[in-house]
Amino acid sequence: MTRPLCVMLVAAEASGDDRGAALAKALRARLGEKVRFVGVGGERMAAEGVKSPFDISELSILGLLEGLMAYPKVKARVADTVALAAREKPDVAILIDSWGFTLRVAVGLRKLDPKLPLIKYVAPQVWATRPGRAKTLATSVDHLLSIHVFDAPYFEAEGLPVTFVGNSALNIDFSQADGGRLRAQLGISPEAPVLLVLPGSRPGEISRVLPPFAEAAAILKHERPDLEVVIPAAPTVAASVREAAASWAHVVEGETAKLDAMKAATVALACSGTVTTELALAGVPMVIGYRLGAMTHAILKRLIRTPYITLFNIAAKAFVAPELVQDDCNGPALAREIGKRLDDPDLRKAQAAAQSEALLKMGRGGPDPSETAADAVLKLLGERAKTSGPDDRAGQAPAGTDRAHRR
Repeated sequence: MTRPLCVMLVAAEASGDDRGAALAKALRARLGEKVRFVGVGGERMAAEGVKSPFDISELSILGLLEGLMAYPKVKARVADTVALAAREKPDVAILIDSWGFTLRVAVGLRKLDPKLPLIKYVAPQVWATRPGRAKTLATSVDHLLSIHVFDAPYFEAEGLPVTFVGNSALNIDFSQADGGRLRAQLGISPEAPVLLVLPGSRPGEISRVLPPFAEAAAILKHERPDLEVVIPAAPTVAASVREAAASWAHVVEGETAKLDAMKAATVALACSGTVTTELALAGVPMVIGYRLGAMTHAILKRLIRTPYITLFNIAAKAFVAPELVQDDCNGPALAREIGKRLDDPDLRKAQAAAQSEALLKMGRGGPDPSETAADAVLKLLGERAKTSGPDDRAGQAPAGTDRAHRR
């Protein structure tokens, strides 16, 4: 007797939640009622049927010291995740980004069921720092779905099969985004300059990055009384952002509002992360700011092997967008760089064009990563089914795969 394919998806941050939801949607499009989902995720994955046993916002940890302090909580959540797998008996587990958490989950799942296929979605950035993680990952999972074209050699050298699927941030559809709609909803005139502020999706980022971002916004608003500030808040930190910024910015929530805000923006001030790629895709010139804990920064400064922290800057091998990191991430310095762009349309146009060119080097224009990832997952399961013995996990696969689901 066959049963639906049970796919476990594990994501611990907002960007992973987005990828997990898109992958679930792509798998359901292929398998229909012959697939069900379990795992850990946020609001978007929940909408696709992944009921998380806990709130992932408590796992959005930034920095080495914070990581050590949160270790007991992380360990408990790893145990909760493995316990979920023990109850639901998934046919495959896909672990999305969030290196520290998902690695521990992989170890736990391997102990629970050595035959369970483990797939890592998004590689640790070993080309930038800590190359030893390639070997660690190769001993922990069965396959890697990478989002960067330059990932594969590092992991294949350690014996880990890699499928390049592309970066989902490069395939965001802005065709329905409407900057005018957002301006109308917020009462912002069509002529007013809009500064888009994106302070991150982790509590640690909000506590460190939002204060200098707020100071920069105050300086700019004092110099330019018509300037409007809009913050699209990530679901994981929306409450704290709204509380901290309600007096000086329009705070909006939801994917539609975020994309509308990007189309409405004149310039953006962004925390380093996936959102910088999204902004570049929307054609928004930006200034990037980032802060870590002093201890974390001191250690990482010795380990990082690239001068850039932004993916399109890495692809371009140039500071296409300025990066103000650590002590340089302060109100006056940020305001100065943003002000240059607010006051110079030609500079904005040139930077947006350079950002767009860098996106081409990152793989812009390729197939939808979620579709490619879904195909890769089903192909892997099909191949494993063909080599499985009669007493292994495989039996007869549902239509659309070579994978079987019989115990």
